[in-house]
Amino acid sequence: MAGRNKEKEQDKVRDLRAGLALLWGEQEQPTRGPKPKLTPLRIAEAAAALADAEGLDAVSMSRVAAGFGVSAMALYRYVPGKTELVELMVESVLAEGPDLAGVPAGDWRAAVTEWTRQCARVYAAHPWLLTATAMRRQLLGPCQLRWLDAALAALEPTGLGGAQRHRVFLLLIGLVRNHAQQRNEREEEQEREWDRLTGELLARHAARFPALTRAIAEGAFDPDGTDPLRFGLDRILDGVEALVAAGA
Repeated sequence: MAGRNKEKEQDKVRDLRAGLALLWGEQEQPTRGPKPKLTPLRIAEAAAALADAEGLDAVSMSRVAAGFGVSAMALYRYVPGKTELVELMVESVLAEGPDLAGVPAGDWRAAVTEWTRQCARVYAAHPWLLTATAMRRQLLGPCQLRWLDAALAALEPTGLGGAQRHRVFLLLIGLVRNHAQQRNEREEEQEREWDRLTGELLARHAARFPALTRAIAEGAFDPDGTDPLRFGLDRILDGVEALVAAGA
């Protein structure tokens, strides 16, 4: 209980400068005393593994500390609180990629497609990332910014200005996050029950929702093998091409 209260107390008031220093590896290192047994990165990787297995709610300073065989208080020597821990966890899973080396130079559409695919794979591998990156006033580390930088670089051949490239990035990351949320919420048994009950409901009230009824009759909700991520991405990139053509 004391550990939990300590976490809440630590997360109420943040030292943003210290948080940034931690994320960027710029914190002052002790010059005296015994060599630290842990590192913020090791702690973050252990916490990320726990979140992968049991969800973000399972992560606490005390739970992570137990995995190292130390007390929760011992972790505060390395990480000020859970907020900072979650930010470090995000950095740890974004440490690799994006890798666009195999994309032909100047092919912005292929580069953006590959960036989006790689980003979606990270979100799929770490379902908790969706919640972790939605925190208010989250600090950004170098790994997150590298992903942003790569997306903006991929869009440079379009000739769009910086503001427009950033707006396109927001559309892309919004698509990835929406796709991730749908994956996270998908439970086949519940979906089948939802389909059955909704189908019965709409059958009774078809006259009240004529457009919806017609769309359903035309297969609006039938699985057809379409990749929703690819469909949304193609529509965004078609729009970018139109924007580029209009500017030209």
